[in-house]
Amino acid sequence: MTGLPIDLRSDTVTRPSAAMRRAMAEAEVGDDVLDGDPTVRALESRVAELLGKPAALFFPSGTMANQAALWLLGEPGTEVYAHEDSHIVNWEIAGTAGLVGLQVRVVRGAPVLEADALRAAFRPASIHAPRASVVCAENTHNGAGGMVTPLAHLRAIQATAADQGLPVHLDGARLWNAHVATGTPLADFAACAATVMVSFSKGLGAPVGACLAGDAEPMRRAWEVRKRFGGGMRQSGILAAAALHGIDHHLPRLGEDHARARRLAAALAEVPGVQVVPPDTNIVMCDLTGGLTAPEVVARAKAAGVLVTAWHPTRVRCVLHLDIDEAALARASMVLAEVLAA
Repeated sequence: MTGLPIDLRSDTVTRPSAAMRRAMAEAEVGDDVLDGDPTVRALESRVAELLGKPAALFFPSGTMANQAALWLLGEPGTEVYAHEDSHIVNWEIAGTAGLVGLQVRVVRGAPVLEADALRAAFRPASIHAPRASVVCAENTHNGAGGMVTPLAHLRAIQATAADQGLPVHLDGARLWNAHVATGTPLADFAACAATVMVSFSKGLGAPVGACLAGDAEPMRRAWEVRKRFGGGMRQSGILAAAALHGIDHHLPRLGEDHARARRLAAALAEVPGVQVVPPDTNIVMCDLTGGLTAPEVVARAKAAGVLVTAWHPTRVRCVLHLDIDEAALARASMVLAEVLAA
C-alpha cells in the first residue's frame, strides 16, 4: 500500500478544504458565552430560516444537541420512543438515561420508524408502567444505510405521536442528504417535529458542530441545557464559519456522493456472497452471506489501502463523502470487490 488510504469509514473523516480554512481564518468572532459571536449568530439565523423554525442554537456536536432536545421535550422517569437501530439508542452511550433520566423504549419492525409500529409500541395506560414523554425519529437513518424517511411517513409519525400528546424530536444529522435525495424542502421535513438537529461535520464537511432548531422559548432554554452539558463555546465563530461555508458550497454537491454510492453498490452487488442494500443516499451497507465476517473484510481492505467499518459481525458499511473523487471510487470499488470475493 502506498499513499494515504481511501477512507470510507464515515463522512465525518473529511478534512476542511482550503476555501473552508480561509473562511475559518477570516471569521469575525466574539465571546459566544458572554455576549454573542456574530458568525455564530449568522449561522443560527441561516439554519433557522432553512428549517422554517423561529430559532436555532449552535452545539459542539449532534449528540449533545440530541440530548439537549430530549432534556427539553422529555420528563425524567418517563420513556422516549425510538427505532431499535437509531443513533440515540445505539451510539450515544445511554445519554438518554445518564444525562436526561429517560428510559428508551425501542420500536421494532421496518428498517426505519413507521407510524404503525410506533402506534403498536405504545403501552396501555397503567400505574405500573412508565409514561411516554417524547418520540424520536431519524432522517436519514444511519443504521438502515442512510435510508430516507419520506415526508408522508414523517407526517404520519408526527400525527401518531400527537394522538398520544407527545412531541417529536427529529435527529436530522444527515437531513441535508434526505433533502437533496428527494427534493423535499428542509422546512417541510422540519415541520414534522418540535425540535430538529442538523449536523455540519458529516456531508457538509465541516470539522465540528451541529444546530438544534425549534421555537424561540425552547431554544432559549436549550442555551441553559447546552451550558449545563459543558457546550458553551467562546470564539466559536471560527467553527460556525466552516458550517456556513459547508451550507453554501457543499450542500449543493451532495448528489455527487449519492451517485457514487449507487455506483459502488452496483459494483459490489456483483460479488457472490454479498447482498448490498440499495442506497438512498451516501451510505452503502454490504451484508456478508458467503462466510466472511465483517472484521475480516475490514482488516483485508485496510491492508489494501481502503478503510471501511464493521457495522455488525456480518455487515460492512461504506460511506461516500466529498473527499472521495472518481479515482478514489474506482480504486475502492476494485479493492473491495477483490476482498469480498476472497
